[in-house]
Amino acid sequence: MSEPILVWGAGAIGGTFGAALVRAGRDVTFVDVVPEHVEAIRDPERGLRITGPVDPMVVKAPAFLPEELKGIWKRIYLAVKAQHTEQACRALLPHLAEDGFVVSLQNGLCEKTIAEVVGTNRTVGAFINFGADWIGPGEVHFGNRAAVVTGEIDGRMTPRLNDVLEDLRTFEPDAIQTDNIWSYLWGKLAYGSLLFAQAVGNLGIADCLERPELLPLWRELAGEIVNVARAERVEPRGFNGFDPNAFGKGGTEEAAKASVAAMVAFNRPNAKTHSGVWRDLAIRKRRTEVDMQLLPIVEIGRKHGLSCPTLERLIAMIHEIEQNQRDLSDTNLTELLKK
Repeated sequence: MSEPILVWGAGAIGGTFGAALVRAGRDVTFVDVVPEHVEAIRDPERGLRITGPVDPMVVKAPAFLPEELKGIWKRIYLAVKAQHTEQACRALLPHLAEDGFVVSLQNGLCEKTIAEVVGTNRTVGAFINFGADWIGPGEVHFGNRAAVVTGEIDGRMTPRLNDVLEDLRTFEPDAIQTDNIWSYLWGKLAYGSLLFAQAVGNLGIADCLERPELLPLWRELAGEIVNVARAERVEPRGFNGFDPNAFGKGGTEEAAKASVAAMVAFNRPNAKTHSGVWRDLAIRKRRTEVDMQLLPIVEIGRKHGLSCPTLERLIAMIHEIEQNQRDLSDTNLTELLKK
């Protein structure tokens, strides 16, 4: 009998992943902080609907608000926004078995925060790049498949990692495991900086990346993060068209242009046209993850004597939009190029 699974955070990522497990017959329980979403998932007449062209389905599963939950689980998948990681970990801690573990299905370096709360030996890392959006209570739009990788944060190849990989392959058949999850997480941070930049304008990901006048901006943003990663003795890895070696020290304009073209080709057919950051700013009118993803890179860079001026300008611009002091506009990106 397979291990019961708790998915903490049933939004875009957790909802899509968890629904695939439910359909496969796994014992899955969802937790979310949005009461209407929880009500929809556990309503036998409604359930959780995964819409979009990739893998539509409707599943029914137990779902609870954090304060309603009872029980202990050995395997918990955490899929909340980065800024809610510590709060979610403290809430799930009473439900985590002593010999259990938490897998981070998040962007950023959230594994460090999780380990501080639940312990290093109970933390497993994962890198995700598939596209999904929370549409409303009981509905998640699955827009495109993409890279999925899992790894122990200390690089060991363990039996439990095989169990996690089996779960992930129920959702994404091409998921893999690695002995260096940090290389993928830093690679995603560098790519993610381009998505944060896309979010300050109106064009979709492919159209925004394709603007030729913005190539210097892409080189600066991704390059600053690649340089900080290497100062941390991490060599970022590429995925889905993003080649970290094309950016940062040693990267050339031609290599960056080729990588951008590959990213455009990857994103162009996808039903998810805009980043989750853009949806936070344009649709949901809420704070983004910028202070948990990009701001720490600036601070880590300072410790190594590396400045990240383009990242700092982007962070400041996103703060202005979050505070309704600036509108979304494609001219924001050309403004970021000014020094």
